[in-house]
Amino acid sequence: MKLAVVGGGSTYTPELIDGFARLRDTLPIEELVLVDPAADRLQLVGGLARRIFARQGHPGRIVTTSDVDAGVADADAVLLQLRVGGQAAREQDETWPLECGCVGQETTGAGGLAKALRTVPVVLDIAERVRRTNPDAWIIDFTNPVGIVTRALLQAGHKAVGLCNVAIGFQRKFAALLGVAPVEVHLDHVGLNHLTWETGVRLGGPDGDDILPKLLAEHGDAVAGDLRMPREIVDRLGVVPSYYLRYFYQHDAVVEELRTKPSRAAEVAAMERELLTMYGDPTLDEKPALLAKRGGAFYSEAAVDLAASLLGNGGSPHQVVNTVNNGTLPFLPDDAVIEVQASVDRTGATPLAVPGLDPLFSGLIANVTAYEDLALKAALHGGRERVFKALLAHPLVGQYAYAERLTDSLVAHNREHLAWA
Repeated sequence: MKLAVVGGGSTYTPELIDGFARLRDTLPIEELVLVDPAADRLQLVGGLARRIFARQGHPGRIVTTSDVDAGVADADAVLLQLRVGGQAAREQDETWPLECGCVGQETTGAGGLAKALRTVPVVLDIAERVRRTNPDAWIIDFTNPVGIVTRALLQAGHKAVGLCNVAIGFQRKFAALLGVAPVEVHLDHVGLNHLTWETGVRLGGPDGDDILPKLLAEHGDAVAGDLRMPREIVDRLGVVPSYYLRYFYQHDAVVEELRTKPSRAAEVAAMERELLTMYGDPTLDEKPALLAKRGGAFYSEAAVDLAASLLGNGGSPHQVVNTVNNGTLPFLPDDAVIEVQASVDRTGATPLAVPGLDPLFSGLIANVTAYEDLALKAALHGGRERVFKALLAHPLVGQYAYAERLTDSLVAHNREHLAWA
């Protein structure tokens, strides 16, 4: 079995490598190719990756290359984890929206749109290369904004499934609070990427007893603390929202918070410099503890599980993924991409049935889906007016004057990445 990781020079990658090494019985990789244009980073990450495999006795071969075509050739699955523009672009995404009093964040709001515009054309070019060299390969997208990027891939006819680590993070946290094994916890997880709610927590599978009320009654403070939300919000909702819902439920407070501290991008950039220094140590043969602060917790377990199922090597029967709606949420277009529990096998991901949703949740999902549709059109076809309309439709922007000003800022800060600008 051959897997390729595009964006393999990321400081995330040792987390992925560690999972591949530990879970080699689930996903028996014979060759792993790390693809990245940044040769210096790739050399450091690739060296550590080989040492991790050696330490854990993994027999697989790790190859590094900057040649996408060569890297993805004959791959059974291709994982995408790229960041177009690097942390410098992320720093901009997180700062210029604050000038209008809007949330500055890399996956939602104006910053998220900027990232989508930079990313979608690049991902589609990579996917076409995969299709030319190996049309049977699965594409697993971890590149944000996952929902929009996965929708672009699916609309272009690619074999793609989107992946996020939010759900597996909740599963692990809830299991720890309940004192059970993670495999025993099944989430009724519904929404869009980075706009989701856990409407039920079941033991033993999708038909198990819902213990969410008990979980919130006994551990509500811990759950709310992880979300960085007041417990009152969680109690009144009666569900567990993704922590990204902070940007919607506490918008103005979050803006003030973001204005008074260094950006997350600046923190991550400093962390990456330290990590890369560590990766260059020839005696290091395991992922360093600092990597846990970088983000992407449990990404490797989720990626292994998904790849194993798509390639017919087992994997969990039900997994939270980003896939095409196809009537699962009847208030959305069939071609929308939703993030829900799905049955995953060689044929792809088929969403499980979702009970009717409270309008409190379905209304916001519908609103953001409309924005994502406009955002994808802007990413595919360009043009200032398309960017403006996407911003005007986003519930974190929504005002004409803000949309006008943010459109100018977005174009000014991303001109080098926008072929039409």
